[in-house]
Amino acid sequence: MRLLSYNIHKGIGGRDRRYRLERIADVIESQNPDFCCLQEVTRLARRSKFDHQPKILSRQFALQHVLFQLNVRYGRGGYGNLLLSRWPIRRHHQVSLRMKEKKPRGAQLAVIDTPEGLLHLSNWHLGLSERERHWQAGHLLTHRLFRENAELPTLLAGDTNDWRDTLKRAALAEHGFEHVTHPISRFRTFPAWMPVGSLDKAYACAKIKIRHAHVVHSRLARVASDHLPLVIDFHLEH
Repeated sequence: MRLLSYNIHKGIGGRDRRYRLERIADVIESQNPDFCCLQEVTRLARRSKFDHQPKILSRQFALQHVLFQLNVRYGRGGYGNLLLSRWPIRRHHQVSLRMKEKKPRGAQLAVIDTPEGLLHLSNWHLGLSERERHWQAGHLLTHRLFRENAELPTLLAGDTNDWRDTLKRAALAEHGFEHVTHPISRFRTFPAWMPVGSLDKAYACAKIKIRHAHVVHSRLARVASDHLPLVIDFHLEH
């Protein structure tokens, strides 16, 4: 099975600043994922021509099972996280990761009925300060909605903003999660046109068997967003 994690920057190119959602769609399509964990997806926002991006993107692919989490609101619209799945979502939750006086952040939790069994998948977007990120990771991993499915094969993916790669040594390691996107020298995703930071990461429990992981470095990916997408190929071990 294949997962793609991608901060799409609202469909706005990182260097040319042009809104071209079709570029994002083409980058995703080129990887043929079974699951998409997308961040900074807009709905009815002026800068993205008031497009309903969750609807547009879900119709674009054969990923008909959709969850959208609106985290940042402005006017009639805003942006947040979008999870797309090829297979049915049996249970789902939205968890706020907002720390007091910080920008709203969130995590999506979904139990997905895959051909290999149930998968517990989390799509998250963490904050800009290290203290905030560590609080967010601990808050999610100890949250009752996360814990109620923690016995299932669990995979966490998204934009962590973890420049110094410190999350793997804190709450994630304490809860038995392996840092999949390591070493960071192979997984630099930001900025897309000249990546130096490994911000987009994935973590897996022992019941997830990772086959391969890579960053998409295509010419189109370098202009479509300010992040490069991350791709994880994996199996479940029950």
